[in-house]
Amino acid sequence: MNSRDTLTAVRTPPVLSWRPAVLDDVEAMLQIEQRAYSHPWTHGNFVDSIAGGHWTWLAHECGVLRAYWLAMPALDELHLLNLAVDPSQWGRGLGRQALAKLRECAVAQGMSEIWLEVRASNRRAQDLYQRDGYMTVGHRRAYYPLSASRREDALLMRRSVALRNPP
Repeated sequence: MNSRDTLTAVRTPPVLSWRPAVLDDVEAMLQIEQRAYSHPWTHGNFVDSIAGGHWTWLAHECGVLRAYWLAMPALDELHLLNLAVDPSQWGRGLGRQALAKLRECAVAQGMSEIWLEVRASNRRAQDLYQRDGYMTVGHRRAYYPLSASRREDALLMRRSVALRNPP
């Protein structure tokens, strides 16, 4: 295999199969959550979200959970609550595929916009969202925990569902 073949192989997005989550999926989601975030959601957060009817989708590759997202519908808007990709899979395009699935679900349910918050320090996620058409529209002071006594700001981002998909 030459270097051109290697570049082509790296750029080929993984084939993911998507399905809605059920309560039995929480433990697998927690494993990714704990590796991906400094302040992960708890078991109870996931159970409450799934049981509460929030949209929760899982991405599998060859039967292995690679990514998931949870979103809360409100009238004709969707609020992305959590999106995580297994850190061992970062850089493979799974985040972009997760956002595409989120848009697909939003379109199917007649949503007009998707909203989210992202840590002010999380440039990697901000870049992903911006490439996908999200715009920063606000700022939430002391939104995320940093330690027992400190908090971090969040950027509020929004994307119109009617926007064309990014290239």
